Amino acid sequence: MKNKKIWIGVGVVVLIILAYFLLSGGKKEEKVSFDTAKVVKQNISTSITATGTIEPVTSVTVGTQVSGIVAKLYVDYNSVVKKGQVIAELDKTNLISELNTAKANLSSAQSTLNYELANYNRFKTLYDKGLVSADDYENAKLSYDKARQSVASSRESVQKAQTNLGYATITSPIDGVVLSKSVEEGQTVAASFNTPELFTIAQDLTDMRVIADIDEADIGGVKEGQRVTFTVDAFPDDSFEGQVTQVRQQATTESNVVTYEVVISAPNNDLKLKPGLTANVTIFTMEKNDVMAVPAKALRFTPNEVFLSKGEMIDDCEGDHKVWTKEGNTFKAHKVEIGTSNGMLTEIVSGIKEGTEVLVDFNISGGDVPGDEQKASNPFMPRPRGNNRNNNGQQPKR
Repeated sequence: MKNKKIWIGVGVVVLIILAYFLLSGGKKEEKVSFDTAKVVKQNISTSITATGTIEPVTSVTVGTQVSGIVAKLYVDYNSVVKKGQVIAELDKTNLISELNTAKANLSSAQSTLNYELANYNRFKTLYDKGLVSADDYENAKLSYDKARQSVASSRESVQKAQTNLGYATITSPIDGVVLSKSVEEGQTVAASFNTPELFTIAQDLTDMRVIADIDEADIGGVKEGQRVTFTVDAFPDDSFEGQVTQVRQQATTESNVVTYEVVISAPNNDLKLKPGLTANVTIFTMEKNDVMAVPAKALRFTPNEVFLSKGEMIDDCEGDHKVWTKEGNTFKAHKVEIGTSNGMLTEIVSGIKEGTEVLVDFNISGGDVPGDEQKASNPFMPRPRGNNRNNNGQQPKR
């Protein structure tokens, strides 16, 4: 019986100690940690992305205005040509025959003109003496006029035949490089309805451009002179630079998507860029370099009643924009004037010194207070659930 009473007494003592631990000693201390960022000089930019095609700034399609068989080709792909250089010739047999026929017709017309001129002079002399009727004189004059017109027409036919013969010799219209060749020797080309394409010549492959298709939602921010970077799949480790040289007004609609063409310069001194490559373009619609800035989250940071138990809050700022600093147990608001923002960084024009550490976020951990009471949230937002969340109501990163 005595041992039983001893064990009961021991159990009571253990229960008292356990109850005391649970009611007092087991209570964890609530801890608050802060994320800060310094006001430092940074580069702020906004950009849009698009795809485009690389092409030469100047390229010319060379064709022929006459039909015939390709007799000679003097250039091939990638040939370097000079303006006026002969690059192909058509067979000239038929064209020479047409020229000779035109010359013969001119000669015949000239002979007829000489006869009609002499006849007209004879009838004029007789008409002046009253020896022939006015009707005979007018007929002689009419025949003479027709002969003159026939000579003029024949002369034009000769000129046309000579020009067509000249078209059989095809020359380069510009200095450049042959990009494409569409015919081979012996092939017949017909210029009846359209001009056959023989070659495409690019003027200068060191001066290229990108034609990018910009979505209608982004085109409003694109202006001439803006800096552009782009990459091509052929050289994935290289980044190329250019600038916007033209924003075209013509819209293109495809599958209910409206885009506008933007021309971007693409210097190509090392000749890496080739016509037809697809470019992945980034256009910097806004750039500010070496300006004081803070993370945009610092301007959304809002201390609340949880800080009253951690220290003193000083907020005598009026205005929409302010940042907070912590000195010891004192939280102080600073009114600032802001400039440009890209959503991640915001420019600080005035109101706080460079190098100052501002509060960006805070985290609360520990304690046995339920999550809704452990940390007060922004009064304009719903209270977050859980007992370990940051100032944005999200679980902190680990």
